[in-house]
Amino acid sequence: MAVPKRKTTPSKRGMRRGHDAISTTAYIEDKDSGELRRPHHVDLKSGMYRGKQILTPKDD
Repeated sequence: MAVPKRKTTPSKRGMRRGHDAISTTAYIEDKDSGELRRPHHVDLKSGMYRGKQILTPKDD
């Protein structure tokens, strides 16, 4: 069984766990409608993605 030879210091442990933090979700403002949407996702309000009509627009 593998056993560590030395105790991992809090500094080294913290450096290893530095990438584990949950980041906030990114939102960008759509160029055409001005609505906030996720990058690389279809704008559900207009149904557009990269200048092409993908979905039929939703009516509220």
